[in-house]
Amino acid sequence: TTADNINNIIHHCHQPTNTTGTFSNRKHTMTDDSTAAAAKTKPEAITIRLPDDFHHHVRDGPATASILQHAAKRFGRCLCMPNLKPPVVNAKLALEYKRRIVESLPASASTSTTTGNFQPLMTLYLTDKTAPEDVREAAQLKNEDGTPTIVGCKYYPAGATTNSDFGVTDVRNLYPVLEEMQRAGMMLCIHSEVTHADIFEREPVFIEEIMRPLVRDFPALKITMEHISTKDAVEYVLSAPANVKASITCHHLIYNRNHMLVGGIRPHLYCLPILKSEVHRRALVQAATSGNPKFFLGTDSAPHTTGSKESACGCAGVFSAHCCIEIYASVFEAEGRLDRLEDFCSSFGADHYGLPRSTATIRLEKRSWVVPKTYSFGDATVTPLKAGEEIEWSLVRDGVAIDV
Repeated sequence: TTADNINNIIHHCHQPTNTTGTFSNRKHTMTDDSTAAAAKTKPEAITIRLPDDFHHHVRDGPATASILQHAAKRFGRCLCMPNLKPPVVNAKLALEYKRRIVESLPASASTSTTTGNFQPLMTLYLTDKTAPEDVREAAQLKNEDGTPTIVGCKYYPAGATTNSDFGVTDVRNLYPVLEEMQRAGMMLCIHSEVTHADIFEREPVFIEEIMRPLVRDFPALKITMEHISTKDAVEYVLSAPANVKASITCHHLIYNRNHMLVGGIRPHLYCLPILKSEVHRRALVQAATSGNPKFFLGTDSAPHTTGSKESACGCAGVFSAHCCIEIYASVFEAEGRLDRLEDFCSSFGADHYGLPRSTATIRLEKRSWVVPKTYSFGDATVTPLKAGEEIEWSLVRDGVAIDV
């Protein structure tokens, strides 16, 4: 696939499938049949189906309640990452973690203008010792609504990111497990980076060394390349079979590596995959706003204490749960594609994971607000994305901007 494919995405992708999304301005209402030109009239409000986040770190212990105060306002479901200490490696640990998450939810865990209760989606952490029996046990667990309790397994290359030391040293060690996952229809969620290459080249090298053989050997395995960060990954996903799709974060859509490095190091923008050059950011924006169902929302909101970020060896991770939907809205608006926001946030990810689309909704309005310098994070604080900066869109419930 050539770079020209990225520029042609919009012309070859599926049309928006949203049925709830509406746009409003002061003079008229515009349905989701609107064209890009009409979307550029810059509506004052938008109502979309309640989004899902297919990559979220809610942490563990007292900090979880702090994170859910933000996440449960914006999402009906969050795919909860298993890289705890110790990691969530089997069904028993996943059920215990889910219980702790549910117990940490705020009293009102509904973000919707109708009804929508927050549901954590659980994952298992793959190691060299994971067995097919672990997958079979996990696949049998169901929620009260009949949906899977554990919807995927996470492949962290050992040492690739935060708390990944227990990860996989060689993907071939996983082949019996991947065969069982393929049989069970369970998602493989991948942190798509090698550890031996230059930090800015780790994703392209992973595609060549790991992804291509993996997809060839497991043609029916459902795969999510999480938080893709390069033009190379966009091109690969476009060329890959229909079972291979990708999530995109909001911070990779608005920042490149210059934002993190020029004029001084900004530790709160340090994340893995690391921010790349502008050509890669633009490729991600084009993919996210294209309306192609191969790309969907996954924030990778990953909070760390302010002190652990502002240190001689700071942690990797961006905390975005407090403003992620609002930022996605700004990106889509800038591209004249608010009509495609709902599918990216609320449809394509659910479809890929085989989950029903939400029937609840949220409302965003053009009401600017300034992000606080810090938020509470258990007994400490976390410095959020865009701390002290203005956000154009606000999440609104019953006429009140929730975070203003």
